[in-house]
Amino acid sequence: MTLLETLAEDIAATRYDDLPPEAVHWAKSAILDTVGVTIAGSGEPCAAIVSRVLGASHGDCLIFGTGHRCAPLDAALINGTAAHALDFDDVSNSMGGHPSAPLVPALFALGEVLDSSGRGIVTAYVAGFETETRIARGVHFHHYEKGWHPTATLGVFGAAAACCRLIGLDAARTAQALAIAASLASGIKANFGTMTKPLHVGHTARDGLFAALLARDGFTANAAALEHKQGFLEVFNGAGNYDAAKIVADWGQPWDIVSPGLGIKQHPCCGSTHPALDALLALRRDNDLAPERIERIDSWTHPRRLAHTNRPDPQSGLDAKFSVQYCLARAAMQGAITLEDFEGEAFRDPTARALMRRVHAAPHPDMGPNSAEHLGAEIRVTLRDGQVFTHRIGAALGRGPDNPLPQEALLAKFRNCAARALPEANVERLQENLLRLDEIASVRQLTATIAG
Repeated sequence: MTLLETLAEDIAATRYDDLPPEAVHWAKSAILDTVGVTIAGSGEPCAAIVSRVLGASHGDCLIFGTGHRCAPLDAALINGTAAHALDFDDVSNSMGGHPSAPLVPALFALGEVLDSSGRGIVTAYVAGFETETRIARGVHFHHYEKGWHPTATLGVFGAAAACCRLIGLDAARTAQALAIAASLASGIKANFGTMTKPLHVGHTARDGLFAALLARDGFTANAAALEHKQGFLEVFNGAGNYDAAKIVADWGQPWDIVSPGLGIKQHPCCGSTHPALDALLALRRDNDLAPERIERIDSWTHPRRLAHTNRPDPQSGLDAKFSVQYCLARAAMQGAITLEDFEGEAFRDPTARALMRRVHAAPHPDMGPNSAEHLGAEIRVTLRDGQVFTHRIGAALGRGPDNPLPQEALLAKFRNCAARALPEANVERLQENLLRLDEIASVRQLTATIAG
């Protein structure tokens, strides 16, 4: 039996009644969070351009945050792009990327066509999450450091798996869908900080759904597409740089969404900046660190994180989301990071620019390639009068179930995001329904409230 055939049997066998309460809880939290950031992202230029170029119209599936509907594949592409447009969507330590943005847009588009129940969406989501993170365990961190964008290259398997489960495909056709997805996997980190990064996710959602629909109708692919000598593992990682056994070991024991679990963002910028932000914000809360008093800010993070966040001169709002210098300057100025900090010409703010020149980012000397603190950071703030303040953390708030974003913060984030496109009454009704998603008879009840 091939790797994909083994995974497919587990995917097809996943049942809601077999999921522990913790998995259901985190799935509903992730779906709520993703719907919120997708609604907020629906107004971003990247989502609007994709929709316009597609000429998307006349279909059953909602474009989030709008009153427009289109065909399911187009909806998955547009909503997937919107889901990642703000880089505010959740993260996975196993995956080294964003697990939910590829899954939720594909599942909602398909769910509208099938008139799926909320319980079906939750079950399919967990199966998709497990699939993408299991493959990730076999390829990271080499896959990430080589330059692949795991949200896309691995998320396509998750989206395909989730859609297969929602359709109810058997193991044989699910394996075919996963094999098709292997040839649709793409996304390079060179495009971080541009509109193409969220486009990766849009295509991933679309292609995962596309693969499932093709397999449903009898389309064929090589079920050995992972381990073949010219398959995904050898081509994307190379010989000696993956562990195939980890991909198929211990499915659901425990479910990855439970442990090591899901990370929900509290800041609307690249997750690799969050540990440094949390460290600085902690110092700011406890000390008088008015920006005009600051002489220098030193930021040390893991070199894996610094590789794409050391951007001392961002040239766009999207670029600024990946600039640890800009994000730290804003945090020092305001005591928080907001969506507005990345809109329009905010990244050119002269006060922020002046403070950015005092931020110095470097790899942490104690955080080597295999450090347990690869998600951590250390900040040192030196004031003009010579006072020095330091703080070190192992991971940002919300990075996993051991240090979760408080429920009230999650709901406040959701309401803030959804209110950017929806009336207040819709926001409250949508939140209530998402919190009890597994009791909802039809996903169409949800999409009726997501229309802007």
